[in-house]
Amino acid sequence: MYRIAYLLVGLAGISLMPVVLAEDAFQAGGKLAQRVYDRPDGQDSSARGIMSLVEKGSPPRVRQMYTYRLDRGNQTIWSMIRFVSPPDVNGVGLLTYDYPGDESDQWLYLTELDSSRRIASNRKGGRFVGSDLFYEDLRDREVSMDRHRIIGREQMMGAECDLLESIPVNPDNSVYSKRVSWIHPGTLIPLRVDLYMGDKPEPAKRLQVHRIEKIQGYWTVMESTMTDLESNHITIMKAEHVVYDRHLPEELFSQKTLEDPAREEKFRP
Repeated sequence: MYRIAYLLVGLAGISLMPVVLAEDAFQAGGKLAQRVYDRPDGQDSSARGIMSLVEKGSPPRVRQMYTYRLDRGNQTIWSMIRFVSPPDVNGVGLLTYDYPGDESDQWLYLTELDSSRRIASNRKGGRFVGSDLFYEDLRDREVSMDRHRIIGREQMMGAECDLLESIPVNPDNSVYSKRVSWIHPGTLIPLRVDLYMGDKPEPAKRLQVHRIEKIQGYWTVMESTMTDLESNHITIMKAEHVVYDRHLPEELFSQKTLEDPAREEKFRP
């Protein structure tokens, strides 16, 4: 999920880039951010996966889920998440429509209510079903919504990664005040993303990628964690089976399907 979703491994010290004009760093950062955004990821995708919520002193809460994504072009992306186990979350789903710019629609379906409710667009910092993922993390974010610059390089997972700093142009359209991403040069996948909130000097959350694979020619994140660095609560995300370019129909991404899991079952990979 990037939207945001990615990391860990040994770190070498940050090697700052040669001295360049600040504008050069911003120009290079904008170009890199665009390359990351444009990274090939198929016309559509579907996946079976596991989400585990880990809290110190308690056994992990493990959930099985299916995810779907459809790129409709013109910076319009539809996606759906459906939980199927354990029983307390079976059927719970989230439908997201991302439009050009800051516009998006989200609906959450809760089985006990047997209805869906719209997630307010300003609820960017709300936690998704008790995980460390915010609703904002599950939305698309265009390059033009942030000001980007390259601030250094650092070794990670055996590669020299660019450190990409991204700060919202409009502070009101993100719960985060800053993101710093470690961009893998070969795959253009963010191997780590530090997420800052407010004016605090330390990150509030950290997204780390643990494993990637090439599937049908597309580099794919297979295991990642999101950590709340204040509470040390961790959300582990593992993909078990991923399929691209199945020609998923638009009808899959509807409120009617969101509210009726039987309509979605036949598309599960």
